[in-house]
Amino acid sequence: MATISSIATHPNPNPNLNLISPMLQPYLEQQQERLHPETPPDDGGSSYDAAPDTDDRDPSAASANNNNPAALSPNPNPTPIKLLHLSFNQDYGCFATGTDRGFRIFNCDPFREIFRRDFDGNGGGVGAVEMLFRCNILALVGGGEAPQYPLNKVMIWDDHQSRCIGELSFRSEVRGVRLRRDRIIVVLEQKIFVYNFADLKLLHQIETIANPKGLCAVSQVAGSFVLVCPGLQKGQVRVEHYASKRTKFINAHDSRIACFTLSQDGNLLATASTKGTLVRIYNTHDGSLLQEYVGDNAIAIEEPTCNMLQVRRGADRAEIYSVAFSPTAQWLAVSSDKGTVHVFSLKVNSGNVGSERSNSPPDTNPSATTPGSSLSFMKGVLPKYFSSEWSVAQFRLPEGYQYIVAFGHQKNTVVILGLDGSFYRCKFEPGSGGEMTQLEYHNFLKPEEAF
Repeated sequence: MATISSIATHPNPNPNLNLISPMLQPYLEQQQERLHPETPPDDGGSSYDAAPDTDDRDPSAASANNNNPAALSPNPNPTPIKLLHLSFNQDYGCFATGTDRGFRIFNCDPFREIFRRDFDGNGGGVGAVEMLFRCNILALVGGGEAPQYPLNKVMIWDDHQSRCIGELSFRSEVRGVRLRRDRIIVVLEQKIFVYNFADLKLLHQIETIANPKGLCAVSQVAGSFVLVCPGLQKGQVRVEHYASKRTKFINAHDSRIACFTLSQDGNLLATASTKGTLVRIYNTHDGSLLQEYVGDNAIAIEEPTCNMLQVRRGADRAEIYSVAFSPTAQWLAVSSDKGTVHVFSLKVNSGNVGSERSNSPPDTNPSATTPGSSLSFMKGVLPKYFSSEWSVAQFRLPEGYQYIVAFGHQKNTVVILGLDGSFYRCKFEPGSGGEMTQLEYHNFLKPEEAF
């Protein structure tokens, strides 16, 4: 059960949070003509997304919280920084890091640290940082050996005010947080809570199988809210289509789910199992298998009646860390502990998937069999209409580190982040394929002058 807490001892004289942090403003003005947000701003100002409209927000939910003072100056402690968290924002143009001292926000292209917050005192550890596109509102969760906040709380941070403006409290540790412009999603070990962003009203509760990684994915297209989380059985995922009030259960894998991701519109779902030999692409509307990756190469199923594509890569087991769709869902990137990032070509159109499947009946039976899931057992006995293809491009990385991957804003580019502090931006050539070209490299944990 969750509780909402806020302290209104210092009410904000300007309750409109639709502001950009002064620390961010000069950089945003410099970049506004080059980068384009998902939707144009209503006020014709900065091209970056502003915070959610809070005119209807509960004043108590957006009041000041004085229990967590923050120092605005960087910590001069020269000891190495310990990285606790690493994640992209919703459009993959920025990424956030949680450290044992606070948190930092970086821009991807060009690479640049935008701002940082290092907390004073004995604590300071931030185990989760969730951005809301490029605005001043973030969700923070404590972490590390000396957490800045309790592990069972989600703190809503307003960087314009440089303080927390509200919190969500739970009876167990928070495993993850996801943000949309209109929703806050909090992931616990075996439960997920969905809140309205405007007033922090609880809208939905979902029970899941044990979910220590805090796996959850949400679509970001306005007007189409799709949420994916683990189901109640091993290898199962649950898809919530809130606009149509439909629930779909997909038996994606025989083993436990390692990670998954949604396309921006929520029509396509990519899942990976803990066996590390399968990445599958599903239609979120009817649960059908559209494409499957089992390593480096693909096997296309060109059967006229089913129009599916299966991709095989071999039986070499790997731990898959992340999967990511390109903005247009034309490409899929996969990173694993083998030290290689692969880019595959998708053979389905995300927009067509949504329009073609929108009228299919709902399926709320958790034990329902997923169409096409048995295809993973057909290696070696495939009929003549199967053809093979390899991943479009690869990039080799040092083994032994965990990497997450996303597609860059420039055409045919990939951004790779490592828990060792590494930042890579690479380019792939769809026509020729092969090894990607490294465009730049940085270590974002390298000590720098006071920012």
